[in-house]
Amino acid sequence: MSAVADKRLAVLGYHKIGDPPPGEYPTWNYVPEVTFVDHLHFLRGTDWEVTEFDALLRGLSEPEGLPRRTAVLTFDDGYRSMQTLVQHLLQRFDYPAVLFVPTGFVGRSNEFDAGIEPPEPICDWADLRELGRQGISVQSHGVSHRRLSELSWVEVREEIERSKRELEAGLDRPVEAIAYPYGDAGDQADELDRLLEASGYRAGFL
Repeated sequence: MSAVADKRLAVLGYHKIGDPPPGEYPTWNYVPEVTFVDHLHFLRGTDWEVTEFDALLRGLSEPEGLPRRTAVLTFDDGYRSMQTLVQHLLQRFDYPAVLFVPTGFVGRSNEFDAGIEPPEPICDWADLRELGRQGISVQSHGVSHRRLSELSWVEVREEIERSKRELEAGLDRPVEAIAYPYGDAGDQADELDRLLEASGYRAGFL
């Protein structure tokens, strides 16, 4: 077996760490703080190396440069608990992470999950810039947090291009990856790949 073939990549995906707001109900999107810390302890005690996002992107074209066991910590939606809780836990372990944010909801709440998830505030631009300074790479989660399979191709293009443009303007940093809302990349895979490449993306997360 070649050295590259022996490598493994684990993408750990989270939404919310901690408890729901007072009086609200927990859902599967909530990971208790103690459980999340257990995950971080597990990674620290094994041969998995939590990798910065830029290193992961380089590893897509140069996999020989990745650790033998590469782990990437990702968070969807940009909940404000990233600023008030999660970044402090990550700093304790000196771990980087990736945050995928729908730009249409920056500084608002998770209205896209109304009636399904408890309302939670989403980071504003100042929060996102501070998270970036703390080693959390902010990337695209579209604009409207809609499933790509439910959109026209014109709308898909708008989600892809506008979210990148807005994030780069708000953060003054390059945006090179997207996580598809609900893991839904639509039904035009080849066309989507070409659109992502033409728009300057280097990775899409399901």
